[in-house]
Formats: sequence, C-alpha cells, structure tokens
Amino acid sequence: MKATGFISLWTLVSLPCGPLANPAEREDVVKHAIKLHRGKGAGITQRKQWVLESCRKLSGLLRQKNVVLNKLKNAIRAVEKDAGLSAEEKLFQVHTFEIFQKELNESENSVFQAIHGLQRALQGDYKDVVNMKESSRQRLEALREAAIKEEMEYVELLAAEKHQVEALKNMQHQNKSLSMLDEILEDVRKAADRLEEEIEEHAFDDNKSVRGVNFEAVLRVEEDEANSKRNASKREVEDDLGLSMLIDSQNNQYILTKPRDSTIPRADHHFIKDIVTIGMLSLPCGWLCTTIGLPTMFGYIICGVLLGPSGLNSIKSIVQVETLGEFGVFFTLFLVGLEFSPERLRKVWKISLQGPCYMTVLMIAFGLLWGHLLQIRPTQSVFISTCLSLSSTPLVSRFLAGSVRGDKEGDIDYSSVLLGMLVMQDVQLGLFIAVMPTLIQAGVSTYSSIFKEILRILILIGQILFSLAAVFLLCLVIKTYLIGPYYRKLHTESKGNKEILILGITAFTFLMLTITELLDVSMELGCFLAGALISSQGHMVTEEIMCCIEPIRDFLAIIFFASIGLHVFPTFVIYELTVLLFLTLSVVIMKFVLAVLVLSLILPKTSQYIKWIVSAGLAQVSEFSFVLGSRARRAGIISREVYLLILSVTTLSLLLAPALWRAAIMKCVPRPERRSST
Repeated sequence: MKATGFISLWTLVSLPCGPLANPAEREDVVKHAIKLHRGKGAGITQRKQWVLESCRKLSGLLRQKNVVLNKLKNAIRAVEKDAGLSAEEKLFQVHTFEIFQKELNESENSVFQAIHGLQRALQGDYKDVVNMKESSRQRLEALREAAIKEEMEYVELLAAEKHQVEALKNMQHQNKSLSMLDEILEDVRKAADRLEEEIEEHAFDDNKSVRGVNFEAVLRVEEDEANSKRNASKREVEDDLGLSMLIDSQNNQYILTKPRDSTIPRADHHFIKDIVTIGMLSLPCGWLCTTIGLPTMFGYIICGVLLGPSGLNSIKSIVQVETLGEFGVFFTLFLVGLEFSPERLRKVWKISLQGPCYMTVLMIAFGLLWGHLLQIRPTQSVFISTCLSLSSTPLVSRFLAGSVRGDKEGDIDYSSVLLGMLVMQDVQLGLFIAVMPTLIQAGVSTYSSIFKEILRILILIGQILFSLAAVFLLCLVIKTYLIGPYYRKLHTESKGNKEILILGITAFTFLMLTITELLDVSMELGCFLAGALISSQGHMVTEEIMCCIEPIRDFLAIIFFASIGLHVFPTFVIYELTVLLFLTLSVVIMKFVLAVLVLSLILPKTSQYIKWIVSAGLAQVSEFSFVLGSRARRAGIISREVYLLILSVTTLSLLLAPALWRAAIMKCVPRPERRSST
C-alpha cells in the first residue's frame, strides 16, 4: 500500500506539464511549483523525503478509515439486534452512525479530488487562459457541491443534538414527579414542536434539485454597529432571526423574504429606515422646487438622486423602495381614470386610438432609418424607438391635476385627447412587454427563421387584442350590473367610517389590476379602468372618493419619483453633457413635430388649436423606459452604454417637460383656463 501510494503520487508530480517549448521550460515550471508549495531553498532530498512521508501518512489514514468503517457497520448491526431499544431510538442511532460514515467518505473523496485537480492542472497549458478558466470553474463547482453536502450534514448533526437533548429531558422527567404547571408546559412544548414541523417549508431541499437551480457562494454581512459590546446581544438575536444581508459573487444583495420560523414576527429595518429617510428629505427638496417654480415631483427625483448610488448611497433596500413606488403609479392612474369619465373617452376614442399608433409607427420608421445609417441592429433600433415613443402618464396627470375645463360647443377638450392618447400608450406598453421575449429571440435568429418570428409576433398581437377585447367587455358588464350596487353598499356601510370606503375602492382597483395582469395586459390599464368605471356613478361620487384616495396617492407618488432618482447618475450626465443635450433636444423636437403632424391629420378643423398643447404634453419620454431598458439590458438587446443613454435622455426630457408645457399653455389657453391649468 505504501509503495503503491508513493509511486502514484511521484508519478503525478513527474507528469509532463503540457505542450511546453523545451525541457528547460518544463524544469522552470516544476521548480516554480516546488517553490510555491515548499518554499525557496528546499533540497531534492528534502522534497523526496516530504513526498515519502506524505504517502505514508495518507496510506495510514486510509487503513484507519477502513477499520473505523468496519466498526461502524458492526455497531449498526448491534443496534438493529438490540431488543431493548424502541424503533425510534434504533432509527436515531443508526442515522447517527451513517452521518459519521458519510463524513469519512466525503473526507476521502476530497483528498482524491484535490489530487485529480493537480493532475489536470499539470497536464494543461499554463498559457491557455480558456483552459485555466475551465479548470477554475470545475473546482468552483466541486467546492459548491462540497459546501452544500457539508451544510446538509451540519443540519443533520443539529437535529441529532436536539434529539439527544430531548431524550435526556424525557429521562429526567421520568425520574421525578412533575407539577401541574410543568405538565402543562410540557404539553405546550410538544404542541409547539408539532406546529413548527407543520409550518416549516423545506424550500432548500425541495429546490436544490430543480432544473436551472445553481449553487452560489454568498457573503453574509452583519449590520455595521459602532459599539460592538453594547450591541452584542442584538447581533446574536438578529443572527438567529436571519436579518443579515447576503451578497453573491455578482454583487447582488439579498434580504430575508420568508423566514424558516414563521411564528416569530420580523421587520426589515433597512427598508423602514429608507422610507423614513426619503420622507424626511422629500420635504425640503419639494419645497425648494416649489419656491423656484418647478413641479414638486422634481424635488422628489432630486431626493432620490441624493440618497441613491450616485449620492450618499444610503438606500439599502432599492428593490423594495421601487416596488412600493409602483403603487404610486397605480393610484395615480386610478385618479386619472376617475377624472376621465367614459363619456369623455367615447368622444375622443378615434383620436386616442389612431394618434399613438401613427406616432409609434413613425418613430420606429425613423429609428430604422437612422439605425441603417449608423449600422445599428434592427432589433435594437426598434426597441429604442418604441421606448422613446412612450410618454409619461403620471407626469402629464400632474400637469392636468386640479384643472377645471369645460368643452366648448363643437370643440374637443385637450385634456381628454391627451389622456386618451396616454392611455393608449399604456396599452402599447403592455403589448410591447408581451412581445419582448419574441423580440429577444428575433435578435439571435437566422434569416431562415425570420418568417416564423414574424408569424409568432402576429400571433402574440392577436392574443393581446383578444385580451383587450375581453377586458373592455368585462368593463361593460361591471358598469351595467355591478359597480352601482357595489358602491351603494360601500357608501351605506361607510357612514361615519371612511375606512370601509377606502378599503372597498382599493380592493376594486386591485381586482381590476389583477384581471388585466392575468389577461397579459398592463396592470396600469386595469387601474385606469377601475377609476373610469367608478367615475360613471356621477360627479358627487368622484369627489368623495378623490378626497379619500388623494393623500394615499400623494405619499406613494413621492416614493415613486424618488425611486426614479435612484437611477439618475449626474456624473455620467456631466461627462457626456453635450452629447446628451443634443440627443434629448433631438428626441423632444422629433416627438413634438410628429405629434403636431399626426394631430393635424386626425383632429377636427374646429379643434386644431389644441394640437400644440397635446404635442407639448407628449414631447417627453416615459419613466417606464427605465423598466423596459433594464429588461432589454438583461436580455442582451441593448448594451450598457445604450442603457445609460436611454436613462439620461429620459431624465433630461422629463426636466424639460414643464417648460415646454407652460409655453404651450401660455400660447394656446385663455387666461381664466390657463390659471387653473398651471
């Protein structure tokens, strides 16, 4: 055994080191490897003695391991034959022996895996980076699997330790008489153990073998604390509750979403601090923008910039803040629908349908033309053009908030046209999100499959149109039969208690949101339709609900606009200010001109004057381009540089929007109406 182990290891050390140029290079590589493992100055005799001694130790350990395994097998047979042990106790002891067997086998496998890795490294070419990368990947996979096995073994040992402690307690209880209180507590303990076993989800074991699941190395980071001694007990509690942060090798940060023990209440303190900080800083930022004549929303965006990665970097739960901010969009669009009654929609539905479609087609046509001239892939050109064709519904609804406008005889109200076109763009947004997977596949497809991709896109468009038809048919049924009795019931139950009214309206909004989501239409459209359906009950109902929902909308809108600021990078804008200003002005002017051209063709002659106001309202880029851009970047449709350009152009266009809107209002709106609009 000794001789065999010595010959095997010595042969391994003496393997040729890949396709080196000459024996001299091989000798240099061998000397360098010896220096790394044994240090400089090690003699040949010492090296041989070290290898021989290592082989002897390894051979002795393997013999000792075989002896121990035989003893464990005999012990298992003895336990199984012991009639004095219960079936449960036999199972526990056998399981404990098997854990030890597994530990011995895994340790032996680790030794030979290391030898195999050394052999693979010596046989490879040290100049081949790809080969070294593959070897590193294989070692990383082996380490991940070993870590998972070790973690499972550790959990099993913890369970065995818990079983031993419980067995010891049971023996102590049998040797002494228990009081009534002790018996009650013992029953409660057993009931608590059963409850913990019932509600515990084995998510790790259930998902580790699922296809597509990868093992990753993560860092567990505890919260920084100034006084470690004073907060030692707090850290121990948080460690037990799993409130620390995990960071993977790609620098993604994770927090706890569902604990193992659901009986203990937990709170994400990082998220609470983030919301509190945003709320406090939004006041001076919004106040400052009001003082200089800008909409308060820009103050909230500035707040996000100051607290985000490009500023103080104090926001830890960025994803959670953005998720909460999405509810600001939902309630904003609900109030937009509440003000935008079906009667007004019916009056301008042709313009609302035709206008955004024509503008999107023209934007894509211009995008493909410029993409051809600049040699940009058609998939990327279509995506960028579609992103830039969308306009911000929350921003424009803020412009129109509180304005009192009545239609002139024979004329069309510009707010109806503007909001109708924005709603249609929201529908286009849902359509585009649904088509994005096919767009991703089309980007990597060959010319032979272009026909199939076009056919698939047409099928998807047909599905979306069918879903839209189903949504509007459902809205017709709700308006005719359900919304009236539902609101009257809410109004009756909420007399003297607005809580029921707010909860009922919110639940209805979320119901419509869920329906449109299930039908693969954007959730934002469901919120708008919920408001439009409720507004059909009359002006008094609209006023009552608006007074209740507006404060909720305002707070959540602050979070939403602050979350936009988290993705604004002033340093990048400053570095590329000239290019970004040129691109932003080009986009704004192009959208304004295209909107004027389209509206000139579809508006009645008596309402041609509103085309300037509507075009000014559409001449910016929607904040949803952030969402589309992030998805496209992850999918590989656009590069990092294009993504940053889209973010910066979107931000600058939103900053220019108030000035353009005020200029259009000053020129086209009479003074009494202008005062309410601005």
